[in-house]
Amino acid sequence: MRYLTLLGLTAFAGFGLTGTAHAAPVGPLLGFPLACVVGQTCEIQHYVDREAGPGVRDYRCGAQSYEGHNGIDIRLLEMAAQRRGVNVLAAAAGKVTRLRDGVADISIRDPRAVSVANQECGNGVAIDHGNGLESQYCHMARGSISVKWGDTVAAGAPIGRVGLSGNTEFPHLHLTLRRNGVVVDPFAPAGGPGCGARDDLWTPLARTMMAYKSGAVLNAAFAGGALTMTEVEAGGVPTPSRTAPYVVAYVRGITLQAGDVIKLELKDPDGVSLARSQLPPLDRWKAQHLAYVGKKQPAGGWKAGTYWADYQVLRSGRVVISRRFEVRL
Repeated sequence: MRYLTLLGLTAFAGFGLTGTAHAAPVGPLLGFPLACVVGQTCEIQHYVDREAGPGVRDYRCGAQSYEGHNGIDIRLLEMAAQRRGVNVLAAAAGKVTRLRDGVADISIRDPRAVSVANQECGNGVAIDHGNGLESQYCHMARGSISVKWGDTVAAGAPIGRVGLSGNTEFPHLHLTLRRNGVVVDPFAPAGGPGCGARDDLWTPLARTMMAYKSGAVLNAAFAGGALTMTEVEAGGVPTPSRTAPYVVAYVRGITLQAGDVIKLELKDPDGVSLARSQLPPLDRWKAQHLAYVGKKQPAGGWKAGTYWADYQVLRSGRVVISRRFEVRL
């Protein structure tokens, strides 16, 4: 599924999109804005698009963004996590200057969804940190915003929860940073040519948590039959039992690159390969990709024990992403 044209973001009425700033980094350092752990309960999906003209370029000169994207997207692993509740945190101390609540939590792909024109940010909050610096938090859950206009908030204070409001189809926080109304990339706020973080605005802990990845595994688990991306996104896919008609290993990878080769193999408790798959090289950059391989229940039923799977993404012949996972039947 392609997100490049689906997640364009405007602000609350009157915010509007602006270009990336070339401004000196002045102001407080920013903490990680979500109560999750990257690599365990969330992942970074998109960065600021730093390409002034056509094309896409993140701060590492990679393609983990899309045309005109003006912030950082931190996504949860599935909707089940969103329903349990994940707090959005103020990245730095400041004063609440704008907010909106009341926008429905529903994917723009849902047939029941209505237009989000002029509400692309969904439910959100803006915080003024002084010296012209402002942070904006989008796609929050309806009814979850816990601050009011004019409130003073501390760094790391909860201001609401992650939702599915506005122009989105998966649960995530979109964070935009602006200085005097102009978008700033917190990884390289001074702008200019070159690749890599330069005088970034993150605290040391946030910087460590947000270490750049050229692709990641979002979900890796087993099912008892065929499944779809929608079911994986919803979460709560039942684990197969010994009576399951199939054992299927599945992996959802994100931000994969054109030319990547995906391998996935399923093995029984004795280490015997039950099924394996090697897909053709990807034809283009993939915001997300679902790979799976499975085996029908044999005549004698499933052998008791631990079944496991190996997932690999090869880039130019080198393994760049791998995950081994298991299930006991």
